[in-house]
Amino acid sequence: MKTNEALKIIGGSLSKPSKMPGWSIGLPAKECKTGGKLQAVKGSVCYDCYALKGCYVFKVVQDAQYRRLAALQDPQWVTAMAHLINSKKPDVFRWHDSGDVQDLDHLQKIYEVCRLTPAKRHWLPTREAWIKNHLDSKPDNLVIRFSAPMVNQRAPESWPHSSEVVEAGATCPAASQNNECKDCRQCWDPEVKTIKYGKH
Repeated sequence: MKTNEALKIIGGSLSKPSKMPGWSIGLPAKECKTGGKLQAVKGSVCYDCYALKGCYVFKVVQDAQYRRLAALQDPQWVTAMAHLINSKKPDVFRWHDSGDVQDLDHLQKIYEVCRLTPAKRHWLPTREAWIKNHLDSKPDNLVIRFSAPMVNQRAPESWPHSSEVVEAGATCPAASQNNECKDCRQCWDPEVKTIKYGKH
């Protein structure tokens, strides 16, 4: 498969968040299942969602995100995503710099992409609690972190990997290094059970 063909299949492009060391893919935050409900809950981590303001609200960005959402139904989506991720550097990929897993079919497709990109480390943040029932079939090169829904809320111990948003005691170093990951790879590290992101 050629790169131009793969880009067309997935809806036009991958995203390259300035904070991140690698590539990602963005879906519309308005279409988050659980997050979409939390966006109306004051004190939740989704209440002031970064993906619903700034450059994310530009029509060109929104149109691209909805194209990527529709592209999930393309039978060649898995092959195209694997081709693009394998062609990129470095060795880390973040699923969804905006948006979240839509359903079980979407999750299983992500799993298959990870299996087809064994040299890459994948990180999937999510607020979809039902995913815990499907962790047994998760590829080893994918870390799924369940995000605690409320600011300063402890993440459930029952999840192997999780994240929290806190007003004090953050373990993510980004705030002290120009809001960038730089050399940190905690999010992708299966040895790190819980990461605490500073509220901003």
